[in-house]
Amino acid sequence: MGKEKKTESYDNGSYNYKMFKCFNRKFKINEVQPTDDVRDAFCQFSVGGGDGDSSDDGVMGAEQLCSFLDDNQVNSATTVAEAQRLIDEVIRRRHHVTRFTRHGLDLDDFFNFLFYDDLNPPITPHVHQDMSAPLSHYFIYTGHNSYLTGNQLSSDCSEVPVIKALQRGVRVIELDLWPNSTGTDINVLHGRTLTTPVPLITCLKSIRDHAFSSSPYPVIITLEDHLTADLQAKVAEMATQIFGQMLYYPESESLEEFPSPASLLHRIIISTKPPKEYLESRNPIGKQKENGNVSPSSEEETPGTEEIQTLESILFYRDCDNKSDSDQEEEEASEDQKPAYKRLITIHAGKPKGTVKEEMKVVVDKVRRLSLSEQELDRTCSSNSQDVVRFTQKNLLRIYPKGTRFNSSNYKPLIGWTHGAQMIAFNMQGYGRSLWLMHGMFRANGGCGYVKKPNFLMKKGFHDEVFDPKKKLHVKVYMGDGWRLDFSHTHFDTYSPPDFYTKVFIVGVPADNAKRKTRVIEDNWYPIWDEEFSFPLTVPELALLRIEVREYDMSDKDDFGGQTCLPVSELRPGIRSVPLYDKKGEKMKSVRLLMRFIFE
Repeated sequence: MGKEKKTESYDNGSYNYKMFKCFNRKFKINEVQPTDDVRDAFCQFSVGGGDGDSSDDGVMGAEQLCSFLDDNQVNSATTVAEAQRLIDEVIRRRHHVTRFTRHGLDLDDFFNFLFYDDLNPPITPHVHQDMSAPLSHYFIYTGHNSYLTGNQLSSDCSEVPVIKALQRGVRVIELDLWPNSTGTDINVLHGRTLTTPVPLITCLKSIRDHAFSSSPYPVIITLEDHLTADLQAKVAEMATQIFGQMLYYPESESLEEFPSPASLLHRIIISTKPPKEYLESRNPIGKQKENGNVSPSSEEETPGTEEIQTLESILFYRDCDNKSDSDQEEEEASEDQKPAYKRLITIHAGKPKGTVKEEMKVVVDKVRRLSLSEQELDRTCSSNSQDVVRFTQKNLLRIYPKGTRFNSSNYKPLIGWTHGAQMIAFNMQGYGRSLWLMHGMFRANGGCGYVKKPNFLMKKGFHDEVFDPKKKLHVKVYMGDGWRLDFSHTHFDTYSPPDFYTKVFIVGVPADNAKRKTRVIEDNWYPIWDEEFSFPLTVPELALLRIEVREYDMSDKDDFGGQTCLPVSELRPGIRSVPLYDKKGEKMKSVRLLMRFIFE
């Protein structure tokens, strides 16, 4: 709300808010205190305190903290030595001078420990899933048009979004390759639009330098190839020289089964159409004579595709009539350049040439990647959902945004995940709720960019018996803290402290979708809600817990106070510190919630 010039007067534990430039309103800052559940847990596991309230004077040593983590937080793997390390770290942060003389936590120390999101995170912070299965067994963090800085029509192309995506943990980078104006080099840009190009070599070097800055697991580069054979050979030369031993490609022309993420640590993989398919799609007349239809030269729709292809058909036909013997000999010679490029393609890609149902027939001795638009996925899942699941058990399915999302917005990813689609391609600059869900899904498994698909998606038949692991999740929202440190005291309300409330969502299969909201806590930088919600779940493996804090505004739209999204399957039971993120998905410095998760 109000964004008046900041007249901060934080003294004696209070804030002054100036009204009408002549009156002051003073609000006392109440320091946050442990909730009853926190106090009860401390009293139960600490030693040295007396009866009743005096047990607050107890001390929680390493053995007691280990028992608390084992019983209350379900951290059975914590050792006494690890518990002592946690105690030492809390004391170091809170009592710099006495850290060598104290070996246990008092109530305030214990309360602060629960609020440290790096020591007490809500989900498992490291890779813990089996990474030895084929790539088709994982959801993979996938970007769409990874080089764009803004909208799909007129924004700049740059290596910077590629770097940011890799640093966030994205494992699939998409590059659109086009000849430059002279036809002698390769640019990356969104074809047939006003986007400004960036040289391919710049993008490849950026991928090399930042591919494994956040995860050691393989990076897949999907290429939208619009190049001639000689430029394809140049791409092969660039990739080989820049990536060196990092570049992985199989000895055989096609794979019977994809390799595993664990076998491809610190490796880079290329996925695109093989040159033969590309050359066929560049010959629309010949293809039309053979198949009765025309396929675009790229996997995705671009503005004006049909008109441009008509022009290409005319030019191709004219060139065929006027081509001399020497021209044909030169083209035949260029065919020899194809193998170097084709050999580097590990994951063969394509777009449906006929019906999607026909394309999704599983081939016994060959795996591949198929791309569908979000609309094609909706239609296919409504009529042939089991075919989609069967296909994705062995092959890769990539879903991309519809062509009319000019503003780089995103779609709902759950329908793809529910049917086993591994690559839900998202615009990483398209900030909003859909992208928050993507961020939430790939915080799982230590944020490595690969999340193991649920077992029921790998069983034969979509309605297998394993597809019914009903659970109930209890979520308790205790309190929040940190806004006073990250925002000016007039950021939310010019004349008083903020009025916070929390919204809790379950996003998953339709039967699991739910929304709850706490009451509004008025005029308080340290809101204490102490409210609990229950969510029955039919498919917890695909459920996401979305949390959003808002500041109530009577006369305008409620202000944004932070958000996060967490995979339900990764939630750690017990009382946890939950850090919040801004609208772009960047972690806020201080804002966090204290929450409790219990599964029945």
